[in-house]
Amino acid sequence: MATKSDINLFDPDLQQCPYDAYKRLRDEAPVYNIPGTPMYVVSRYDDVREVLMDPARFPSSASETQFRASDGDVERARKVMERFEAKGWVPAPTLNGRDDPNHKQMRAMFNEAFKASKIKAIDPQVESLAYELIDGFLDEGKCEWVRQFCVPLPLFVIGEQMGAAREDMWRIKRWTDAFFQRISMMLPEDRHLEMVDREIEAQHYFQPIFEKLRANPDDSLISVLVNTVIEEWGRPLTDNELHAEMMADTFVGGSETTTNALAAGMKLLIENKDVWHQLKSDPDRYMKTFVEEVVRLESPVQSLMRFVKEETELAGVTIPAGAIVNVRFAAANRDERAFECPEKLDLDRPKAGSHMGFGSGTHHCLGAPLARRELIWGFTAVVERFEDMWFAPGKNDFAYHPHFLLRSLKELHIEFEPKRR
Repeated sequence: MATKSDINLFDPDLQQCPYDAYKRLRDEAPVYNIPGTPMYVVSRYDDVREVLMDPARFPSSASETQFRASDGDVERARKVMERFEAKGWVPAPTLNGRDDPNHKQMRAMFNEAFKASKIKAIDPQVESLAYELIDGFLDEGKCEWVRQFCVPLPLFVIGEQMGAAREDMWRIKRWTDAFFQRISMMLPEDRHLEMVDREIEAQHYFQPIFEKLRANPDDSLISVLVNTVIEEWGRPLTDNELHAEMMADTFVGGSETTTNALAAGMKLLIENKDVWHQLKSDPDRYMKTFVEEVVRLESPVQSLMRFVKEETELAGVTIPAGAIVNVRFAAANRDERAFECPEKLDLDRPKAGSHMGFGSGTHHCLGAPLARRELIWGFTAVVERFEDMWFAPGKNDFAYHPHFLLRSLKELHIEFEPKRR
């Protein structure tokens, strides 16, 4: 196996455009042990799929503290745990961090909350909000696309479903940003603990909502999460479990990742004007494929962690028991072995939905149907409201937040010509 010590996936500069590094890993070290760590990066499509489809060999839960993968060292993990214990609620393992049968039992309740009929009922809200947001700045001919559109569209949708008031959404964004940074694996300890304190603020905001819904259930998604009894457990979720899910699987999983895909899609459209004109020519035909291509090319979730139950072999590499496997969805999504011309945004790509942007196997993203609807309506509104758009001259550095797991454009200043109506 080639030594790629010059590829440092923790380097913020490399993270600005990691795709050349991913290609080198796929070609030369598809199962790559990061020097000095128990972490193995898996980058080829077939190998990523093998890991995801075999939770017996590669479980989602570690035998040690649940904070192990994101905190890096035991001492810091202890401090994080103590901070939550002293001031709030220690987040229980999230859905993504559980294995069957526990995972399957819990997911059944989430499947009820996110079932097709509920997503269909939300759809008109998504559509009207997409147009409302664009119409709010349309006459100005310019906007900061991330803050004025990409953040509020999915945040307001999931926020309403989670029982939050519209006027509180930007406070909630500050809290979800704290969680986003806490799991980045890029923070010094003092900053890490500051993010924990912010997350605890969110816990104290949502706790009264949980208690209110226990007394008076309604038909919102959060009411389903608060009140549904998981049959095999003989109880609904505890406060600790609810607080973990609020940050990880609802607000960050349900808004942050879609925000990042909306930003990535706009950047790609401006950079690929031939695709923009093709999409405008027949949005009914091309929109779904465009959305899949955005998720494939820019992978808002670049990677997640799995663990190794017993010593095993993957792509000819022996991985010891207890090791961490970093499953690089973003590298798999540009694997030439799986996709022809993978770096190209192709609205005629066959089987465009076969990417790993939403994961695969038992942990396939439960919010994928809602995310797809938000992306489709978001870009449908763009097609119907914009004649053309371009990067605002001199205002963009196209910088991404430092993050080992997620890909998030900080801001995107655009100008546009409104469509004549």
